[in-house]
Amino acid sequence: MSENKLKVAVVSLGCAKNQVDAEQMMARLADAGYAFAEEPGLSDIVLLNTCGFITAAKEEAIEWLNELITLKNEGTIKYIVVTGCLSERYREEFLREYPEVDAIVGIAEYEKIAEILGEMTKEHAGQLCYFGKKEQHSMEGKRIISTLPHYAYLRIADGCDNCCTYCAIPQIRGRYRSRPIENIVEEARKLAEDGVKELVVIAQDTTRYGMDLYGELSLAKLLNELCKIDKLKWIRILYAYPERITDELIDTMAKQDKIVKYLDIPLQHCDGGLLKKMNRHGDENSLKALVAKLRERIPGITLRTTFITGFPGETEEQFNALGEFAQEMRFERMGCFAYSEEEGTIAAAMPNQVDEEVREHRKEILEEQQDTRVAEMYEAMIGDEAEVVVEGFDRYAELYFGRSAMFAPEIDGMIYFTASKDRKLFIGEFVQVRFNEVLDNNLIGEVL
Repeated sequence: MSENKLKVAVVSLGCAKNQVDAEQMMARLADAGYAFAEEPGLSDIVLLNTCGFITAAKEEAIEWLNELITLKNEGTIKYIVVTGCLSERYREEFLREYPEVDAIVGIAEYEKIAEILGEMTKEHAGQLCYFGKKEQHSMEGKRIISTLPHYAYLRIADGCDNCCTYCAIPQIRGRYRSRPIENIVEEARKLAEDGVKELVVIAQDTTRYGMDLYGELSLAKLLNELCKIDKLKWIRILYAYPERITDELIDTMAKQDKIVKYLDIPLQHCDGGLLKKMNRHGDENSLKALVAKLRERIPGITLRTTFITGFPGETEEQFNALGEFAQEMRFERMGCFAYSEEEGTIAAAMPNQVDEEVREHRKEILEEQQDTRVAEMYEAMIGDEAEVVVEGFDRYAELYFGRSAMFAPEIDGMIYFTASKDRKLFIGEFVQVRFNEVLDNNLIGEVL
């Protein structure tokens, strides 16, 4: 392998699944001899891995693209490559509106990213466009982990078959495709050997895993295999759909010590009529029953959810019922999205679209209510202890920070804590912390 003189900076936007794509592309570029720059301004080539999930994500990608075009026009960088969901969804628009982009690459062509850059940098290459069948998107291959070294995302599937009426992901990513269990376990074992202690299991819908490959829901079986890997400490599950949280999965979570007692379940709403319009299952009674079952069968479980406010036709009464539902369920973690009209989706053509200001206002109300609940939860935890993984040191506050099992990376915030002056802590180290105060909705503690 000869070293390439061109430096690449990778900017990956959006979800962790996109981040895994970026990590695999980086590994392929490294194998081809490319070096990496930490910042776009220090590189020759910038690879912008975009998200196209909702309007805010598209706007962020376009802001980044405009910044990169400015850098190119100034002569700071030489080439711009656009990949990811936005390029998959709007390839024609990119070709037409952004002649400054040197290559536009669809998700099925990531395996060829090094060859594409080689073609792009040839003299008189012109604007290049590479797209294949999205179902041929490879989920296998080496990665350069871009998270802190003690945790990594483990993608078990790509695509989606749920076809929620507000979501464009099936159009962008294609049908749901599970990876074979043996491939996932092999990757997990390699990550553990490289020092990863926490695996965060991801897919568009982790609970659908295996249905296409094995004819049955197989997440519990996969988790049992992952738990056999000695060097792993925590296994965390994100993106679980309520109707596929089986008794087998609950029992597996309850009995396996390596599976953290944490579950992310994007419910989106509690009103049965609105959920049906979203092409989702359940209603307030069934969702309450599921939450009660999880809390009973997995004592101490941390539940995360997300809600959508202002879905077409959402009335004031339905929104108020959602607020009451969230208050009663007391989810430890909650995210909220104001409904975003996505072109080409069924919901975008529905009547009774809710005013954008109303959507945003309802979102803010739910978030304020959640902030109050979290503050109350943290106050009740003063005097408690938890095992925390160290993730850094805040020099301004002169405090270490990290996460316990009830904090997912990148989305749930941090715990801040002190250690005795003669003790230096290291990133990835696990310590026992006692909580002694709450400041600005953050838990503050000390290492025992």
